[in-house]
Amino acid sequence: MRFIHTADWHLGRLFYEMRLTEDQAHILDQFIDFARDARPDAIVIAGDIYDRAIPPPEAVELLDTVLARLALDVKVPILLIGGNHDSPQRLSFARTLLARLNLHIVTLPGSEPSCVTIHDDHGPVDFYLLPYAEPPVVRQYAGHSGAVDHDSAMRCCVDAINKLTSATGRRRVLVGHAFVAGGSESESERPLSIGGSGCVDSACFDGFDYVALGHLHGPQSMRNGRVRYSGSLLKYSFAEASHVKGVHLVEMDQAGNCQVQTVAFSPRRDVRVLRGLLNQLLAAPMDDHDDDYLFFELDDDGAL
Repeated sequence: MRFIHTADWHLGRLFYEMRLTEDQAHILDQFIDFARDARPDAIVIAGDIYDRAIPPPEAVELLDTVLARLALDVKVPILLIGGNHDSPQRLSFARTLLARLNLHIVTLPGSEPSCVTIHDDHGPVDFYLLPYAEPPVVRQYAGHSGAVDHDSAMRCCVDAINKLTSATGRRRVLVGHAFVAGGSESESERPLSIGGSGCVDSACFDGFDYVALGHLHGPQSMRNGRVRYSGSLLKYSFAEASHVKGVHLVEMDQAGNCQVQTVAFSPRRDVRVLRGLLNQLLAAPMDDHDDDYLFFELDDDGAL
């Protein structure tokens, strides 16, 4: 089984009042070309598709174009969940109709776990789609009265999956959107709660062969590499200047063991931090990337 794990597109994002739609379209063109060449069995998009609940029209148009090219031209199943930036009702528009095109969208937890089964040469792989949901949402839509914080809400949803599948012995992938305790944050993520109550214990994901997560913008892994964040497609803060952005290409064998390759893309404009004395920075020759997004750290003493 081969699938692509991506997340945190944040379509419609502003970066210091600059619209990033063209930058996002540039990187998504590369993503589509990669998907065409890699020939995956599925594409997993783990939430925060849009940057805000009411996205600008150009962001909606870009998502429509990208999903149409993937579903109709590349002809690959797409498994998409909502994140904390997305509006569940808006993102799930026409999801029943789109499922017939192998575009599966889940934006709210339900009383029954959402599962898409995809077959390879070794048999079925069950992909469980668990969108971001605050504890009150889990109590309302999934009926789990024990969901009092983000950790217990996640455990309630995962327990419901385990009750259905614990004895099947099938390979299982969980697609989720959460802040797992111990993960490295960036400046560009929106906090899920105050005081740490938004954290989820990574131990609740034991028993899955791979956990494809969204929310944290830096690519990282936990639990011996079984729990992973793909990170965002672009750098959305200067604190992420050193990040290598891209997607994960996951190869799963018959036993559920996964080999993960991080595939990087080339941004239209990079995000860089330059440091030095003001006169030296002003006198430095321009390079081939003079239209990047630049942040200058000055080493000068005293007033300038």
